[in-house]
Amino acid sequence: MSVTIYHNPRCSKSRQTLELLEEKSVDTSVVEYLNTPPDAETLKEIIRMLGIEAKQLLRTHEDEFKQAGLDKQGLANDQFSEDQIIEAMVKFPKLIERPIVVSNGKAAIGRPPSLVLDII
Repeated sequence: MSVTIYHNPRCSKSRQTLELLEEKSVDTSVVEYLNTPPDAETLKEIIRMLGIEAKQLLRTHEDEFKQAGLDKQGLANDQFSEDQIIEAMVKFPKLIERPIVVSNGKAAIGRPPSLVLDII
């Protein structure tokens, strides 16, 4: 089984999710996505596996949200395309919700960390 976690070591939920995977003896590839951000195609695939829209993967309270030219009203009114939102996340990876665990064609956001157990 191939498991990847898109991880931010400064995030408590991300650390807890990684610890949970380690406790379950899951061989996990760790991608510190702030240092090695996923490209647009990878994000599109993750969003597809999650079964959500790109805007649902956004962290809207980060300073980078405004730097990316996004605003909550625009998101609510669908003023931004999926591609625009994904490009913002590529440029500002801090906007990506975390942690994301990918395993065997499925993905889950570890909020709470136990949610990732459904896909491993």
